[in-house]
Amino acid sequence: MSSTWVPSVSPDTPFSIANIPFGIISTQSDPAPHAAVAIGSHVLDLKVLATHEKFTELFPVLVGKEHVLSKPTLNAFAALGRSVHRDVRSSIQQLLSAETTHPEVLRDNDELRQKALLLRRSVKVHLPMRIGDYTDFYAGYHHAYAVGAMFRGPEHALQPNYTHLPVGYHGRASSIVVSGTPIRRPNGQILLDPTADVKQPITGPSRRVDIELELGCIIATPNRMGEPIKVTEAEDHIFGYVLLNDWSARDIQTWEYIPLGPFNSKNFATTISPWVVLADAIEPFRTKAIENKTAVQDYLKDGREDSVFDIELEIDIRTPEGDTTTISQTSSKNLMWSFPQMIAHHTLGGCPMNTGDLLGSGTISGPDPRRESGSLLELSKGGKEDIMLYGMDVRLFLKDGDAIAFRGSCGKPGARVGFGDCVGRIESALPLR
Repeated sequence: MSSTWVPSVSPDTPFSIANIPFGIISTQSDPAPHAAVAIGSHVLDLKVLATHEKFTELFPVLVGKEHVLSKPTLNAFAALGRSVHRDVRSSIQQLLSAETTHPEVLRDNDELRQKALLLRRSVKVHLPMRIGDYTDFYAGYHHAYAVGAMFRGPEHALQPNYTHLPVGYHGRASSIVVSGTPIRRPNGQILLDPTADVKQPITGPSRRVDIELELGCIIATPNRMGEPIKVTEAEDHIFGYVLLNDWSARDIQTWEYIPLGPFNSKNFATTISPWVVLADAIEPFRTKAIENKTAVQDYLKDGREDSVFDIELEIDIRTPEGDTTTISQTSSKNLMWSFPQMIAHHTLGGCPMNTGDLLGSGTISGPDPRRESGSLLELSKGGKEDIMLYGMDVRLFLKDGDAIAFRGSCGKPGARVGFGDCVGRIESALPLR
């Protein structure tokens, strides 16, 4: 990948010219949310770029469809399909390349460049998609095993179905928010003494607010109701990926999850990063998934070993005092099931997937629970051991004022592909009336 003429693109930026992630921004001159891409410390305003007289020459796949770049979400662009996404991304890369063949369009066009190439800190980012449905899976093997062993013992850590199908549950799309949105501590029913013979809950603020480090997959093109998506064709239905924090209230979850699974313990908030890394951008970083020794059903056989991605992931916690500690570092390769397998299973019975639907991978943890866990539940061993922070501070779960930041990227310096930060800060629960 060539270098870029765009100024101040650090070799360590996750938004190199090898990436070109898409998002939704609003600016001082145009408060209506619309499409942009990130490049280094800048954004390229695609709505402004589309006003150039040579736009249709540079982007022939968008002839008659330029309006998709003025929409308040990326859904209309995503629905055009992966081949269009590929062509548009490639054309943008060529336009921003140091060896661009069209310098007159943007690089040497002072007027357009000042309007279209803006500092990222000067714009407001918005939720990139209109998310109609959200399904969260449980494909992170090490997390599933660790949590299962915590509550059922090592011999029964994984349920018998775990290696046969991608386990998932239906989440709440209405509480998905973009990075930077404050997260209100939830109220709910909790058991102060789960060991008591008589189970008597109280209602109040969760004492055990937690995080879950996940990768999110966004659907581009839909399938018809009643028509499953084949695992070998599922890649064509994927728009791109985001980082995802599945905020969780563990004490509410413990009381409510039997027999139908999580409910209020999960539905109060889910945070995603604002920039969608296109499927083609992440393609070079494929790697082998965690081995599944179980013979899977034919509809889940994707015919390839490199079915997941090796994305370097980190979790930071910043206390109300402003001290920051990196509490975990792991990789997205720690999944047993791939997104194509999740899509194939999700649609097996004919469930229709729609443009903008979001699939969560499930919590991603590595094999070392002390350094690679994707949740505080694991890092604190169920709330029994302190997690050491900077300055001798400690946590079991999150306090009011704590801020969590996820980061993820892959590739070499100068050509890194990443998501930017996925951030949320805990605010105090509302008083019950």
